[in-house]
Amino acid sequence: MDKKEIRLLINYCFLKGKNTVEAKTSFNAEFPDTTPGKSTIKDWYAKFRRGEMSTEGGERSGRPKEVVIDENI
Repeated sequence: MDKKEIRLLINYCFLKGKNTVEAKTSFNAEFPDTTPGKSTIKDWYAKFRRGEMSTEGGERSGRPKEVVIDENI
């Protein structure tokens, strides 16, 4: 299961009114090999409570996507 699917399932639990402990328990029961961590579930619940309902990952700082070749140097 990829990250997008896990986020969608966390969102589903949130919309069903489950708390983070109930969500973690249901993940353990249904998907024991791909259960997200407790902190991951808490972080996504916090985003959903703030109204950020998108399940897409955000922008990250770091190395640019362009390739370093001799022409770019």
